[in-house]
Amino acid sequence: MKLLVVEDNKELLDIIVTTMIKENYKCEKATSYNDADEKIHLYTYDILIIDINLPGGSGLDLIRYIKITEPATGVIVISARNSLKNKIEGLDLGADDYITKPFDVAELVARVKALLRRRKFKGSEKITFNEIVIDTIKRTVSVKNNNIELTKTEFDILLFFFSNQGRVLTKETIAEHIWGDNMDLVDSFDFIYSHIKNIRRKITEKGVKIPIKAVYGLGYKLEEFNGEIN
Repeated sequence: MKLLVVEDNKELLDIIVTTMIKENYKCEKATSYNDADEKIHLYTYDILIIDINLPGGSGLDLIRYIKITEPATGVIVISARNSLKNKIEGLDLGADDYITKPFDVAELVARVKALLRRRKFKGSEKITFNEIVIDTIKRTVSVKNNNIELTKTEFDILLFFFSNQGRVLTKETIAEHIWGDNMDLVDSFDFIYSHIKNIRRKITEKGVKIPIKAVYGLGYKLEEFNGEIN
């Protein structure tokens, strides 16, 4: 899952980003309105964590834009204790949650996890499909009750497909999800094919077929399923 943290207090920003990376989230940062505005125009994110008062503009305008262009993106507002009006306006624009400064970063992590469960997995920590079980908290995958060993990148790609069932994902989209800003440094997207091939092999070795289909000239798609969410 990929997050963008928009905060002009660099010390707080670094603490949040470092903590989220330790929680195995892909996390990018912006310290101004213009920086954040550029990123959300170029890239997609699962969750935005946004301060309202930013150099160069208001975080409210960022929320307004993202809810029009990417309504599935979750938004958590971080705000000063005396900015009740801004918090209410942010929620009215479609923000999912808010947290008041100063706060314990552990609470922010808990809110991010809860928001991802609500938005992606109907409030659950696990997804089950055709005897494949993904535990989104423990970051484990089992097939027919047998754990399989995936690399961090393989797990992130598999979860990305399960979070976007029925949607065609281009190689560029997958690479952006994995690499973020560093995607521009990648010379080739051949590594995407290799990772998907490895995921298929590890799952099919356990006797289960995973329906990640190549879509000619576009990318890949996980067929829609009626799997259980536990």
